[in-house]
Amino acid sequence: MIRLEPFARSRSLTLGVELELQIVNTHDYDLAPSAKDLLRLVDRLKDKLPGSIVPEMTDSMIELSTGICVDHADALSQLGQLRDALVSCADQLNLGLCGGGTHPFQDWSQRRIFDKPRFQELSQLYGYLSKQFTIFGQHVHVGCPGPDQALVLLHGLSRFIPHLIALSASSPYVQGTDTGFDSARLNSVFAFPMSGRAPFVTSWDDFQVYFEKMTRTGVVRSMKDFYWDIRPKPEYGTIEVRVLDTPLTIEKAAAMAGFIQCLARWLRVERPYPLHEDDYLPYTYNRFQACRFGLDGLFVDPQTGEHRTLRDDIALTFSALEVHAMELRAEGAIAYLRGEMGRQGNDAGWIRVVQSREGLLAEVVRQQCERWAGRAS
Repeated sequence: MIRLEPFARSRSLTLGVELELQIVNTHDYDLAPSAKDLLRLVDRLKDKLPGSIVPEMTDSMIELSTGICVDHADALSQLGQLRDALVSCADQLNLGLCGGGTHPFQDWSQRRIFDKPRFQELSQLYGYLSKQFTIFGQHVHVGCPGPDQALVLLHGLSRFIPHLIALSASSPYVQGTDTGFDSARLNSVFAFPMSGRAPFVTSWDDFQVYFEKMTRTGVVRSMKDFYWDIRPKPEYGTIEVRVLDTPLTIEKAAAMAGFIQCLARWLRVERPYPLHEDDYLPYTYNRFQACRFGLDGLFVDPQTGEHRTLRDDIALTFSALEVHAMELRAEGAIAYLRGEMGRQGNDAGWIRVVQSREGLLAEVVRQQCERWAGRAS
């Protein structure tokens, strides 16, 4: 019998941020299979950096992870150090790095699986889906004092999955075509078994029973086999929010982490919504609306059945979080997201505006690289 590992001790409401980045050449700004070269240079700097920089599924991707962050400013500082080191190494190799949930015109069939046993194993299992998984997301870990509290927070945050999708969406283009979605990336994630929402259990004992049943079937062997929108990470003592597209800047990435931290504190301190499995009835619909229409998508309130735009419900949520943002020193995170909503809305909006102006997706990617490097005017 495979058992879950013990839930690690973790300071409540601490943060960890992971970002999957695109590696592109600086000739036509298509994806470049250069992860090994980049990692070789980065390895020389690893002792000076917070967190880690590691390979991802295909060799045109790389993932950076912060260490444990106490607040929004700490997350931004650590992301800045990691970003600057990666950009410096990429410049030496004449490569570009950028955010965005999808590369707008890459051909997935040209991708190569990174030479790592787990990635090769996944490729054997999932076939062409593994190469199509050349998509780029932000994951945010939130520290929890215990496993039961982690599951309660997981289900509380699930109400806000569409809000997080709409705010972070940055993947309107796939293989040269505007998909009409703000976040097309999540359509690829949904193709995998064990994606979607976690089962509605609120105690670790009940979750252990569920996990043992699943492992007994042979469908899963570890928590890594669950691709849920939010999943517990017992080895870290966290829950991991997994629905965000990789933003185009570290400032946006840190702001999204700060927003999630504020939501977590609000849910923990005020408990504004009683948890019930019926809350998941509109979940898939709300999720689709956020992916398809972004901030203009409809949100069905799980408690009242009221329909609002996500833009309006996010504005109400920001107001409810003001005290918690002050307590967490995250006012800058909320202000950043409010300001962006008042301009292009989200990164998908920025990408479409630039493509409309330039008429060339390669130029869009070039400007994405400039934004990621912090060099955009």
